[in-house]
Amino acid sequence: MTLKFNSLGCLYGGEQSVHFPMPLRVVLVLILTVPFCESTWDFQRREINANKRKIENYSTKESSNEANIKEDTYLSTTELISKYGYPSEIHSVITQDGYILEVHRIPRRRRATPVLLVHGLFDASSTWVLMGPDKGFAYMLYDQGYDVWLANARGNTYSKKHITLSPSKPEFWNFTFHEIGIYDIPATIDYILQRTTFKRLHYIGHSQGASTFFIMCSLRPEYNKKIISMQALGPAAFIGEGKSPIIQVMTYFEKQIINYFNSVGTYEFSTNNDFMKRITSHFCKEGKSTQALCSNVIFLLAGFDEDQMNSTMLPVILGHYPAGASVKQVWHFSQLKNSGRFKQFDYGRNENLQLYGRATSPDYDLTKVVAKVAIHYAANDYLVVPNDVEKLRRALPNVVGKYLVDFRQFNHIDFTWAVDARELVYSKVISLMRLIQNGDL
Repeated sequence: MTLKFNSLGCLYGGEQSVHFPMPLRVVLVLILTVPFCESTWDFQRREINANKRKIENYSTKESSNEANIKEDTYLSTTELISKYGYPSEIHSVITQDGYILEVHRIPRRRRATPVLLVHGLFDASSTWVLMGPDKGFAYMLYDQGYDVWLANARGNTYSKKHITLSPSKPEFWNFTFHEIGIYDIPATIDYILQRTTFKRLHYIGHSQGASTFFIMCSLRPEYNKKIISMQALGPAAFIGEGKSPIIQVMTYFEKQIINYFNSVGTYEFSTNNDFMKRITSHFCKEGKSTQALCSNVIFLLAGFDEDQMNSTMLPVILGHYPAGASVKQVWHFSQLKNSGRFKQFDYGRNENLQLYGRATSPDYDLTKVVAKVAIHYAANDYLVVPNDVEKLRRALPNVVGKYLVDFRQFNHIDFTWAVDARELVYSKVISLMRLIQNGDL
């Protein structure tokens, strides 16, 4: 991969390499310049209609006004749930290696089947509710009679605690999604089943939330029997053919970026603070000329889909996302991208020999994932492309179906934030959950 600047200052592929003194600036320049250079990048964007339809965000007029948008930017997951008239609970789960996870619940008391929703990279439990009761998947599941549990992986906004380690210390951040899969998810499942006295639950995982499920069931296969169904939304297992420009640049400069973070003593990826919330509330709100920049950064990462992006809600989305992750976590995904494999973290030859007994890191054994899995994928997903989805389908032994979202521009983040996600994805997911639970699939 080579990059050049054109006369407008836009990055594009060229014959000669460009060398940058600080690799992080490459990513920043990409994010800031590419949205204004779509012709160079050939993103196939369509002209925005001046009379583009306005989207009703919530079920009442009051909840769609600017004041509510600003308020929802700052509310926590449980505060959002309570604000819109649903019951909410906060639970604490301690993992085997000492991380304290905050799990959120929309409880039903009358022996309702539990369902666990697990977010993706940089995300949190809020992703399932921040679009409001007319759009959020968690609300829909509750309305359909499920006992809804929302996970938070270690290192995000709600799970930044440990029984002995401080998040200000590098030791706290010495994890990838591997540890989330072998510690966080099993501990959360055990807690839910003990609390509800059910023997099994439904699992819904988006992106990394699907990856961690596969890791859990491959390395701790006893958890397969605790799953009724697993609904994988844009599962980020095999990602070698992903075409996101941001990810391509970051993986190309993987070593330089990691070395830079190590040199400055930074082990956490997070920009979700009050200062950033004020910035996004101002620059990303409806009517601002800078709003397109906010959505284009998301599109560069996940795939362009203006029709399903509720631009009015951008301040709320960016008030909750990104919710934090470890640098090592992102590094692990970079390794998956560069290798085209779904494998454990590669520490280098010497450490691999000590840890794994072999020179290279081993692949996760997906033949051990015997729980029933339904795969939901999108044609315009820049991170998890159809070819990689098919590779995953072939590797799993008990796939009940592979379902392409019936909307050509649907992208990676549309699984949680799309305007029409209920009709395009969630109704299908719930239908499959019922069929599997009733033994009809």
